[in-house]
Amino acid sequence: MAQTFPSIEFLVLDDCGTDASMDIVRDLQSRHPRGCDIRIVSQSQNMGIGEARNKILDTASGKYLYFMDADDTIEANTIELLYDNAKRYNADIVYGSYERIETFGDEVKHVSFQFESKQFLQEDEFASWAYDSYGNLPAMVWNMLIDIDIFRKNALRFPSVSYWEDFAMTTDLPTYIHRAVLLPDITYHYYCRVNSASNFQKRSRIEKKEIEDVISAMAIVKRNSNRIANKPYFHKRMLKVMKTHFFMCQSILRNRSLISPSFTAREIRDVMKSPLSFAETLMLKGLRTKNLFFYSLGILPSSILVTLMKMTLHHNRG
Repeated sequence: MAQTFPSIEFLVLDDCGTDASMDIVRDLQSRHPRGCDIRIVSQSQNMGIGEARNKILDTASGKYLYFMDADDTIEANTIELLYDNAKRYNADIVYGSYERIETFGDEVKHVSFQFESKQFLQEDEFASWAYDSYGNLPAMVWNMLIDIDIFRKNALRFPSVSYWEDFAMTTDLPTYIHRAVLLPDITYHYYCRVNSASNFQKRSRIEKKEIEDVISAMAIVKRNSNRIANKPYFHKRMLKVMKTHFFMCQSILRNRSLISPSFTAREIRDVMKSPLSFAETLMLKGLRTKNLFFYSLGILPSSILVTLMKMTLHHNRG
């Protein structure tokens, strides 16, 4: 509500929570100087974060969209700064940098994640950079100002899951972007708390359904592969996608004693199956050896795959 940018529609999604959050929002509607700009969008029942984001896509009336999670904060000039750069470069999307604030114990830890100042103004330039390195772009959908027509003209939807719904979107989003800007300015403060939806510290039990939701979101990214098979960055995207699946399998094995019910070896192997055939993998324009390695994991007997992945876990610990 303290944003310096004067024209904002503040969309608040009421997903039928059980606390007094919406009472606070309604109070702001009635007494805050910008209260008339607040619009509450309500679900008929609790639908989870994926459908919550889709509801916002369906109802937002502005030209640009900025997602912000309920427990985070932004700088007062965040929207103005991102908007000014969107207009200056005629950009489809502008990313700000962010700060991660960890509050897991008595000590509060601040970690900054800052981009170099970059502008991508040619076709495929941004996507090629995004897939150059595994961690070039965050998997979160917040802290980016995006032309809402990118979602609507391409019929983009978030998966109906409560975990990693943003991964499926942000992994493929660069393939729809023609002009993008990265800013070194920290515009977003991401709070990580014990027992929050996206953090599992000090968990004594993890429901298998939570991980299955993540895997289903990842499967969407696999299914979208053929759409961009002729793009010059496709081999880099495939490596990023399969690395993510590899890290997920490692995480399942690392936390196997906490997951209930447990994953079978065959289920873990199925996560590693590549969406490409052997011939298609051989035809990739680059990174063939690495992509063939991940393809091979998905066709191994499940028991051998699990044994190999356990060995990599022990090696990493060493």
